[in-house]
Amino acid sequence: MLIKLYNTILFGFAFSPSLKVNILESTRIAYYLNCKLILIHVGEKTKEKSTEIDTIISQTEHSDSYVEVIWKEGNPETVITKACLELNIDLLILGALQHENKFQFYVGSIARKLTRKVNCSVLLLIKPTEKRVPCKHIVVNGLDAPETPIAIKHAFYISNLLGAQQITIVEEVLPKEIHVHVEDDRSLKKANIIKQRIRHREDSRVKTIVCALPENITKGITVKTQSIFGKRGYSIGHYAEIVRADLLVMNAPVKTSVWNRIFPHDIEYILSDLPTDLLIVRT
Repeated sequence: MLIKLYNTILFGFAFSPSLKVNILESTRIAYYLNCKLILIHVGEKTKEKSTEIDTIISQTEHSDSYVEVIWKEGNPETVITKACLELNIDLLILGALQHENKFQFYVGSIARKLTRKVNCSVLLLIKPTEKRVPCKHIVVNGLDAPETPIAIKHAFYISNLLGAQQITIVEEVLPKEIHVHVEDDRSLKKANIIKQRIRHREDSRVKTIVCALPENITKGITVKTQSIFGKRGYSIGHYAEIVRADLLVMNAPVKTSVWNRIFPHDIEYILSDLPTDLLIVRT
């Protein structure tokens, strides 16, 4: 039996053209994760808006699931951050368009702030569908950081509940770790040897993390490791796009003075051009 990682999901919605499909996707996710779903709108509640939401909920695949609708007025960032804390939210879902210059409402600068301020994980949806599209391939970061085992555990947990059969753990390695300036065949060979050693080191580290996970969440899932030498954040985002991953799982930004100078740039590379649905894990 799986240890439950999510109990309550909050979906922040706006009255946009994608409202219906985002609610359909959110209720579907809540159903598969066996969670209570709360819908929150930061804005005025009117009879017309309330009727529209009730109509959409009645049309969902799992309309019998427990769904609560909350209306609040105020600053979206402040209201949602407070709601996540007061309602004991485990996962905040926000609808998003793929490219930064087209981000609307909660997406863009507000989404970036929420990923750092809320006390829970955040799921950004860029490709919700009316009819379910099975999740087949999940990419998760294998960054050498204390929070990475948690992100990997969540990736396996979600894979089980959504039926995904493949997980790729991407180890992003900074090029400066090679410490070789390639000038000729000899230096190229040396650089390749160092890369191979780093790959073995990273693969061993990641396999140790996976082996420590409960067998009931890893059994039946094909696991692949992939070392990438490049800019963190950009590299894994590009990889997820190339392999057409259904979900990208990343560590949440950590609130330390050193990390804040590094990690925000990693997240911003992905947020500016989302390769797929993005889950930012925080416990």
